[in-house]
Amino acid sequence: MVRITRVYTGTGDDGTSAFVDGSRHKKSHLRFEVVGTCDELNATLGLIIMECNRLQSHDDGGQSSSTKRVKSVVNSALSRIQNELFDLGAELACLPSELPEYMELINELQSDLLLSEMDAWQEHLEPLRNFILPSGQGPEAMIHFSRTVTRRLERSMVRLIESEGEDSVRKLALIYVNRLSDWLFVLGRWVSFSLGNDETIWKPLAKREQVEGVVDIIKKFNSNDDEFSMID
Repeated sequence: MVRITRVYTGTGDDGTSAFVDGSRHKKSHLRFEVVGTCDELNATLGLIIMECNRLQSHDDGGQSSSTKRVKSVVNSALSRIQNELFDLGAELACLPSELPEYMELINELQSDLLLSEMDAWQEHLEPLRNFILPSGQGPEAMIHFSRTVTRRLERSMVRLIESEGEDSVRKLALIYVNRLSDWLFVLGRWVSFSLGNDETIWKPLAKREQVEGVVDIIKKFNSNDDEFSMID
């Protein structure tokens, strides 16, 4: 059992920190960038859970049923993913060859489950005929943000591989992160569908209205402010 009685140690005051194998390195090391991004991603999933739990439920059935369904699925799935990302972060904090023998690593079961869940969600979704923007009326916007952080984690893992070689990151770990980004994209679409929200469709430049900006609106606001300031 883990027992932490003091969070601070003072050992990192010199700008270094330790890998899982105990070796110390500058905090600017690429591996710490990978681990930190994994931690950041995990925190964004916590925000998704929070946003979903804030969804209003009513006792009259209808939309309430869909809201409860979204809360149930998101809480269950993301709680699992948060634990898996914690496992992944510990794994990435060391060369695979130096990992303790007792450490349990993400395997094909967790990676393949992401695919199965995507397939299940997509049974209810219309095929994409347009690109969609990372937006939404509810938790979807936060899910899109988590998706982009996942891609950043993936890029940082690839940079570490390019810097230290193919054996610096387990191949399955990279596969898992790649699939997780797609998983979040599909989850966002499913949440939007379940809540009855419209997806924000990207419009090509040629089909968008002429850009006029908000200059006139701002000038009107400023004019009104000046008029109100003259009133005693």
